Amino acid sequence: MSAVLKSGVTLAVIAAVCAALVAITYSLTSERIAVNEKAWLEKSLEPALAGLTFEGSVSGSMLVVRTPHDLPGPDDVIIYRVYADDLPVAALFAVTARDGYAGAIRVLIGIEYDGTVTGIRILEHRETPGLGDKIVASRSDWVFQFDGRSLGDPRLEQWSIRRDGGEFDQLTGASVTPRAVIKVTKETLIYFAAHRDEIFSAPATEDRE
Repeated sequence: MSAVLKSGVTLAVIAAVCAALVAITYSLTSERIAVNEKAWLEKSLEPALAGLTFEGSVSGSMLVVRTPHDLPGPDDVIIYRVYADDLPVAALFAVTARDGYAGAIRVLIGIEYDGTVTGIRILEHRETPGLGDKIVASRSDWVFQFDGRSLGDPRLEQWSIRRDGGEFDQLTGASVTPRAVIKVTKETLIYFAAHRDEIFSAPATEDRE
């Protein structure tokens, strides 16, 4: 019994020492980790705001739209708002297209205050390599055709691929994926047009939990 007790005490001491080391390491590195995470977030968001001049960081004024809502996707939606001289410049929506070919597609959509698309980037997807994955900016220039577009350009009924009578190019060998991205963009633009003043006047969300 004494041997068992001794082993138990030894394991407890080792566990306590390990826990203390983890806590110390976290306290020493947490600030650096937070800085790196913020820098990564800023780098991820900025391409969808190409050509715009604004003040502060892209992630400085975050708004979380809780479910239920009229935006695409079943989850809470994060909106990043940017300003210049306290005037609204643009908003970035992190939304979900649920009807991708291989599953949900996370899309970042930048919309200028006047309702013009500033840029679209794909945050996450599981689309087929060599086909559907060409929605990613690093794989092809397909996503850039949305830059400068709005609900009036093209008309609402033409927010679809050319095969469906719309204005936008599809991808060679893939039509389901571009349909999903076009649809989620159109729905986000419609929401923005209906809620623009509310989006920019709402207080920032400090905690996403």
